[in-house]
Amino acid sequence: MIIPKTAEEIELMRQSALLVSKTLGMIAAEIKEGVTTLALDKFAEEFIRDHKALPGFKGLYGCPSTLLTSVNEQVVHGLPTNRPIENGDVVSVDCGVLMNDFYGDHAYTFEIGDVNPETKKLLQVTKESLYIGIREFKAGNRVEDVGSAIQKYTESFGYGVVRELVGHGLGRKMHEAPEMPNYGKRGKGKLFVEGMVVAIEPMINMGTKNIKTLSDKWTIVTRDGKPSAHFEHNVALINGKPELLSTFQYIYAVLGIQSDEENEFRNTNSTN
Repeated sequence: MIIPKTAEEIELMRQSALLVSKTLGMIAAEIKEGVTTLALDKFAEEFIRDHKALPGFKGLYGCPSTLLTSVNEQVVHGLPTNRPIENGDVVSVDCGVLMNDFYGDHAYTFEIGDVNPETKKLLQVTKESLYIGIREFKAGNRVEDVGSAIQKYTESFGYGVVRELVGHGLGRKMHEAPEMPNYGKRGKGKLFVEGMVVAIEPMINMGTKNIKTLSDKWTIVTRDGKPSAHFEHNVALINGKPELLSTFQYIYAVLGIQSDEENEFRNTNSTN
């Protein structure tokens, strides 16, 4: 059952989402060649707790870490390790917090040093597909309208759209209804409801859509060993339109990126 949020609850969720955004911005300053993902995980946990919140992932379903860090062919749910990050890697950093009794949860895939052009293109298209999907999250549309838009765009580049992993509703629980697949048929699925909040998160592979889980029972990788990309935002349906609760602007401030990609999804009266 979809659980719509009140205006007051959405503002609390915005605070949770923005703390994730700030955490990812802090990670942007620390993630570099030679740093381990375990070190990043420690930084993130300290940062979140210093802001009077709890790591949203740690302990959830038995997750041992604050971050999920997925490198290169790892799609999602990569557990932090002592492997130093290398030049040319791409690293998806997925983070969640629990604050004000509500969850925030989003992700960004970072480029480390000299990333090859083919992988850079995968990241660019995946991020573009995120906003293409968000644009379909509006009054009168249904769940698979979002997935269909993401699928159509990314498959036009020959990429594989992961089927087994999906976005989700968000609220007092990390995972609420509805599931938000990154594929589908227009006009199918549950009708969007005013006040609902979702995590939209395309997970797109350079090659096959097929995946497998490693022996740690967490880390999911592409079956062909080709790179994968993952970007995620938290979005509320307000006055029939999608409004971002999360932002990549803290990341961009660190990386020196100028972007207006979020402007159409912002409430100018909010702190986002």
